[in-house]
Parts: sequence; structure tokens; C-alpha cells
Amino acid sequence: MLHLRLITPADRTEDVVRLIEKTVGTTHLVVMPGAARNPAGDVVMCDVAREAGDELIGGLRRLGLDDTGSIAVENIDLSLSRRADKAEQEAPGEGADAVIWEHLAEATHEESTLSVTYVAFLTIATMIAACGVVLDNAVLIVGAMAVGPEFGPLAGFSTALVQRHPRLALRSLTALLVGFAVAMAVTVGFSCLMDGVDLFTKVQLEAQRPNTNFIYRPDAFSFVVAVLAGIAGTLSLTSAKSGALVGVAISVTTVPAAANAAVAFTYTEYRQAWGSTAQLLLNLLGIVLAGTLTLLAQKWLWARQRERTAKAGGC
Repeated sequence: MLHLRLITPADRTEDVVRLIEKTVGTTHLVVMPGAARNPAGDVVMCDVAREAGDELIGGLRRLGLDDTGSIAVENIDLSLSRRADKAEQEAPGEGADAVIWEHLAEATHEESTLSVTYVAFLTIATMIAACGVVLDNAVLIVGAMAVGPEFGPLAGFSTALVQRHPRLALRSLTALLVGFAVAMAVTVGFSCLMDGVDLFTKVQLEAQRPNTNFIYRPDAFSFVVAVLAGIAGTLSLTSAKSGALVGVAISVTTVPAAANAAVAFTYTEYRQAWGSTAQLLLNLLGIVLAGTLTLLAQKWLWARQRERTAKAGGC
């Protein structure tokens, strides 16, 4: 269930209440006239089944409530109510399959913003991965994958393509390009420093490295795994199961590939640098492609579900 807290101008409250009452899957409607002070207006609260949430939020935005008042949405972790159970049963589809597009756009907007924190995490992850590739240490590689925040902009770019949101697409692409450019540039400097204190050597980089040489040797499985990870990551975002994102992060070699390219460039090992760059691009492409197709499939399936529900209601 979702909980909505709305601030409505007094002259729009009745329209908002009617919309809530006619939306299947809503319950626990509360109206507090004149309770809001900034902005001034009425406060309306209700609970809605997740599968009906996107329809209701879209209707509220069409009423202009996001401009004239406020729409706040939060997840309900526990609701002990027969009315809530009935609302979820009446709402079409399954809550786990529902996509709250406004929430997805907001979440990916935040995650795809080029910020100091984002660049710091990506840079630190790349430097950890650099240690991993030189030491041929798979544990460090996995750790670097988990630290890397690059899935946010990738999900944001996929969402922007599906929702036709050019500003979000540009923001996400900027975060990816600038973030990786800064992270790799800093890692080159980090590699020079480590070489200067004899902690990194070219001999280590050019060794067999059985645990990490896959990073600069992309193959068909690199793309397949990236596609599968992109699907899993997108589903975890749209279903609010964020725990799956950790598994997604350690399934793709974006950060390790960037790190290996940076270290290889430092030692003028251009064969590895090119192979690592190809691995990075292949993974990015696979994740974006999978994320976009997954969102399109979810959008189409949910539209079909609504059509069937509307026909059943008409009969």
C-alpha cells in the first residue's frame, strides 16, 4: 500500500476527493479543511493499493495539484485493516508488478545527478578495483563493484528513453561520461603514485592474472551478463526491491574495466587498455538496452492489464 498526503486549494478539494473515491483500490480517506498553512489549503490523505497508485497520481497531476498544492507519497510497511485488504483485492493486477512512473522518475533523477558524492564513490570504487587488477585479487574486484554507483545514471537514461524525457537523458549521460572520465583520470594519478612507492609494477599488470584477466578480454558472455543484470536491476527499481541492486552491482564489470583501462594506460599497455574500454562500453550498452526494453515491456503489460480490467468493468 501507498500513503498519499495532499495539500489542495480549497476550490479543488472536491475534485480531488471525487477522483480518489472513484479510483479503485483507495481507502482510508481523510479530509482536513483549512489545515495547511504553506501553501494554504486543505489536507487530504488516503491509502491506495500500489497497483492503482500510478493512475491516481497521474490524475492528481492532471488536476494541477503538483503546481497549486502538494503530492507526497510514501510506502506503508504495515497496514492492519480489512479495508486496506479489500482495496488491494479490488485493484487490478499485482502490486509487485506495478510501476509507479513518477516515483521511478524521481528516484532516477536523484541517482543520476552529477554530484561530488557520486563522483567520489565512483572514483574510490575505481581505485579499489585498480588495486584488485594489479594484485589479481577477486575480492577487491567484487568490493569495487559493490561500491560503484553507476547503475543510477544507467537506470535514469533508460527511464528517460521510455518516458521521452530529454533533460533526464542528458543529466544521466553527463553523470556517466564525466563520472567515469574523472574516476579514470584520478586512477591514472593513483597508479603513478603507487608505482612510485613500488606497490604497483608493470610486471604485475602483464602477468597471467587468472582471477582478473577476463576484465580486458570481453566476449559474448560479457554482453549476456550485462543484459541480465540490467533486467534484474530495472525490476528491482520498479518493484521497490532495492536489495537486488547489490547483486546487480557485482554482476557487471563496469568499474573494474575502467580501472584496468586506467592502470594499463599508465603503463602504456594499450592492448589491455583497449580491451578494458571495450568491456566497459559493452557492459554499459547491455545494461541500458536491457533496462529500456524491460521498462517498455512493463509499460505495455500494465496497459494491457488496464484494458482487460476496463472491459471487464464495462461488461
